[in-house]
Amino acid sequence: MNVIIQSTLKTLQKSQYLLNSLSDEQLCDASVSPYYSSIGTHIRHILDFYECIFNVSSENKIDLTARSRNRDVESQCDCAKDYLEGIILKLKTSTINSNQLFLVTDDLGLGKTEIPYTYGALLAQANSHTIHHYAIINYIFDRLGITLNDSSFGYNPTTPKEIVRR
Repeated sequence: MNVIIQSTLKTLQKSQYLLNSLSDEQLCDASVSPYYSSIGTHIRHILDFYECIFNVSSENKIDLTARSRNRDVESQCDCAKDYLEGIILKLKTSTINSNQLFLVTDDLGLGKTEIPYTYGALLAQANSHTIHHYAIINYIFDRLGITLNDSSFGYNPTTPKEIVRR
């Protein structure tokens, strides 16, 4: 298994830990300003991104805007865990070469556009995207008074260790 998939699996393990630590009420609490998003909406968004990566068309196209947006994932820890387990299984059993090219559809703010990616680059983007959302979740944790015993949660691996330990 290559380093990109190993890194992605390591990052997603944090979602498993998080979901095992929360109640359904905490998962869907959207009381934190300024965006009033919940931990569940961020988890669902993360997992939808990965799910899109596995929905490859016969023309080797991937559409990152075609997300399922299952609301049950946002409000039910068990549903989110099942979705996460499915993503992890797909990552572990994927036979796609990390150098294989795909045409990826995304909306960068000016409408949909197609961008050539390698599978490895797309997974690396998904991993960074996940960590970015973990940082937002960490903010929500703080405001809700939830403690997650993981001092690196929400920090990019390149963040200096003295900043992570604060």
